[in-house]
Amino acid sequence: MSTTYSFQIYNSASSLPLEWNSLTPNNIFLTREYLEVLEKSSPVNMICNFIGIFKSDVLIGIALTQFLFAEKLESFGERDQCLKTSVRNFAFKKFASHVLFVGNNMLTGQNAFSFSANANQAKVYKTLHKAIKQLKKDFKERGRKVHITSIKDFTATEIEPLKAEFKNNYTFSTQPNMVFDINESWKNEQDYIDALSKKYRDQYKRARKKADGIVKQKMSLAEITAHEDVIYDLYFHVAKNAPFNTFFLAKNHFRIFKEIMKENFLFYGYFLDEKLIGFNTLIKNGNVMDTYFLGYDEKIQRERMLYLNMLYDMIAYSVNQGFSEIVFARTALEIKSSVGAKPIKMYGLLTHSNALINHNIAKLFNYLEPKTDWQERNPFK
Repeated sequence: MSTTYSFQIYNSASSLPLEWNSLTPNNIFLTREYLEVLEKSSPVNMICNFIGIFKSDVLIGIALTQFLFAEKLESFGERDQCLKTSVRNFAFKKFASHVLFVGNNMLTGQNAFSFSANANQAKVYKTLHKAIKQLKKDFKERGRKVHITSIKDFTATEIEPLKAEFKNNYTFSTQPNMVFDINESWKNEQDYIDALSKKYRDQYKRARKKADGIVKQKMSLAEITAHEDVIYDLYFHVAKNAPFNTFFLAKNHFRIFKEIMKENFLFYGYFLDEKLIGFNTLIKNGNVMDTYFLGYDEKIQRERMLYLNMLYDMIAYSVNQGFSEIVFARTALEIKSSVGAKPIKMYGLLTHSNALINHNIAKLFNYLEPKTDWQERNPFK
């Protein structure tokens, strides 16, 4: 007797099946709580959907999709003007302003789906494919045709079985994910410092000296709420200077994150003369520490090597707390490499709804994703 696989599409975390979290024991980014954060404070131009895959009536797979659209962005205010420009540059409007991501465009790594161990992989992927087609149909009926579909981020081995199901997709590779492996013998920050070669120990000392007088403080929900406007300005300053953005966070994002994720979400403020001049955020994901968004005052960051100090602080905390690795994600590859993070090549699949464009998708992609030249460092002895 053949077992039927089916899917269900949800648009709210509150309507997810009760057993949802049992399918993501090792990844906080697919849990009902995290998906609730996304739902309650997603970027203005993003719609999130959640897919349940069933074998008969048993939930055996879960997936996240994010639909990003360029229209409806208000044309007033620096933030939306900025977003409009970057999305337009990213999108060529007519050909790529509607992008459906299977996975999470706000994070790096495999946060697209999770399946139970006894699920038939080929059947699960086939069912996921059907769900994606249905979702596209739903969007089209609401007047939003999906131009580009992207399934991301996978390692070289993870992508192979997906390629078998999604045949006409272009396999692309973006900037690597910078991952810092914590040596098992390190018990505290000093062990990390001792492992650095002289050149990089000197860099560490110089950075720490520059940060004299800056007070770092773990912030509570009440403090995050009280500083919400300043936090957003600091975040926005960094975000708008990124090569391009496909979204900007909602103003309430960090507050909602802290409210729902509690101690799994850490928010550190950096103060100078009692004024908030920077912040960074961390997410505990099992024994892995994920770095998240940060913000700073550019003038102070340059004078005080604030960004580098933040990286050292994240390493110190993660080593002290016994985490096994830190996901530093993309961007600022060289400086992350200088503190000890290593690049991991990530792949995704891409398809365009227009057959002609799809045929030339490699060219389009290379135009959208400019190559980054950077030099890998090795700071250890």
